[in-house]
Amino acid sequence: MALWVILLCTLTVSFLGGLYLLGTFRRRRPNEPPLDKGTIPWLGYALDFRRDSSEFLKGMQRRHGDIFTVLIGGYYFTFVLDPFCFGAIVKESRSKLDFKTFASKLVLRVFGYRPIKANYNIVHESSTKHLMGDGLTVMIQATMENFQKLMFFHVSSGEEKRVWQEDGLFYYCYNIVFRAGYLALYGTEPHQGAANKEKAHEQDRIHSNQLFHEFRKYDRLFPRLAYAVLSAKDKREAERLKRLFWSVLSVKNCWQKDNISGWISDQDKLLVENGVPEYMRDRYMFMLLWASQGNTGPTAFWLLLYLMKHPEAMKAVKDEIDKVSRQSGQEVKPGSPLTNVTRDMLNLCPLLDSALEETLRLVAAPVLIRAVLQDISLKTGSGTEYTLRKGDRVALFPHLSVQMNPEIHPEPHKFKYDRFVNPDGTKKEFYRNGKKLKYFSMPWGAGVSICPGRFFATAEVKLFVFLMLSCFDLELVNREEEIPAIDISRWGFGTMQPVRDVQFRYRLRF
Repeated sequence: MALWVILLCTLTVSFLGGLYLLGTFRRRRPNEPPLDKGTIPWLGYALDFRRDSSEFLKGMQRRHGDIFTVLIGGYYFTFVLDPFCFGAIVKESRSKLDFKTFASKLVLRVFGYRPIKANYNIVHESSTKHLMGDGLTVMIQATMENFQKLMFFHVSSGEEKRVWQEDGLFYYCYNIVFRAGYLALYGTEPHQGAANKEKAHEQDRIHSNQLFHEFRKYDRLFPRLAYAVLSAKDKREAERLKRLFWSVLSVKNCWQKDNISGWISDQDKLLVENGVPEYMRDRYMFMLLWASQGNTGPTAFWLLLYLMKHPEAMKAVKDEIDKVSRQSGQEVKPGSPLTNVTRDMLNLCPLLDSALEETLRLVAAPVLIRAVLQDISLKTGSGTEYTLRKGDRVALFPHLSVQMNPEIHPEPHKFKYDRFVNPDGTKKEFYRNGKKLKYFSMPWGAGVSICPGRFFATAEVKLFVFLMLSCFDLELVNREEEIPAIDISRWGFGTMQPVRDVQFRYRLRF
């Protein structure tokens, strides 16, 4: 009899424990945000969120308001869509809100890299030194030289210069921007003497192009890999690609290159000092490649596409670029040397800045996530105070809450190239309900988790577009081409990508 009692108690405890883990007993406490667990235990709204994050959150916002808690795959996420709360969240101490927990798991899953405690400081110290200030000037020059190597090599090869060439705009932009950034960061083929220089350049072009094609295979798998929903076949392909990049980007290979950037070399030295084994440093190099080059090419695609679809915007930005070229003594004309765009030239382009910022407003859609380490209070713009529960996660989705908010950006679905700049070239300020906003567009995140390479990424896109508009004639093959829809599977991972490519043609102006 006693045995049956013990078994019954054990089964009861196990059953109740299982229900607890599935979230069955979760109840909303006083002062907590509205709670919506969905109808499926543990999964909650995971399938809806994965299917189309933006539409799911719009529906929840209509039902519950700007702050609500939902169950997604065993975790409770409190989504905060009130922009006046953003400052409190992104500035909160890491002892209360921690972004590393979620990021570490994701990095291990998608890159095979297991972060160490010092990683945050390593990335930020090296980025401050090499991707900002004087270091950024050096990186811009290196990237500029590689753009020239990739975009203009046929000028000296005797080929007809002013023949129209046709390509997919997304493919072309992603290909060229990725390769130039990769060569600027990870180094170029060594050579001895001027005689071998062009041969080394040719090897750089071949190698970087091969790497880009493998990178695109991995990039297509990335969202499903991050969500851990790959098929068995795609899992094998993802593993093959990871191992390929660990090998190609291994520290042994990197250190054999010339012109390796300080951003790469310094981080590897710091990893060595912190006792990170070589095989894990190889994986870290792969993580840096995706972090630095996974969004710049797609951003350049959208910017050029929006400009080509809006002639008044194209003319204004092109006129600005041509003016800067003339003032710098680099007017594009027959017989002129290759354009060498400098950081100072980029700083004289407020309309290009605004057009890029407007592009990012439309297509950059990261989800910013923090783990709640202890109960904290959060006051909304209207004065309502909520308690965020320890053990939950808090998430921001700026694309919906600020970037596409008509109260902040009138006609939010329209591309307005000068939305972010005043007539005198100064930056505009933005308001909601008469109150000034600090966070009105957040393509790079914010606070302690803001992208440390944002200045280099911005410069990389601007360099490419500056060269395209100053040195090439370009147009859509079909001038009535509709702007393609975005791939909704990529919500939350940075710059969105199109569901299809768009054909364009280009030719040198000189």
